[in-house]
Amino acid sequence: EFHANIIILSEKDGGRKKHFKTGYRPQFYFRTTDVTGEIELPEGREMALPGDNIDGVKVTLITPIALEEGLRFAIREGGRTVGHGLVDKIET
Repeated sequence: EFHANIIILSEKDGGRKKHFKTGYRPQFYFRTTDVTGEIELPEGREMALPGDNIDGVKVTLITPIALEEGLRFAIREGGRTVGHGLVDKIET
């Protein structure tokens, strides 16, 4: 479980066409590892729209992997990159 700053690509940049809400479960790519994770948007934020830059997103991975603060990752869905982010804080 970690907190991250994420950028959701706009449709014109190859990203999603529609918004997503808490509970969205894309693939997260770290270095050479990919794992499914669930996104929880910050309190007071109902949805994430294509093109948004969001701080304080909580991510829970379904499989534990080695992470470090400052690690960059890609967010992928259906074989394409729909966003990217940076690990801000790891929960212990």
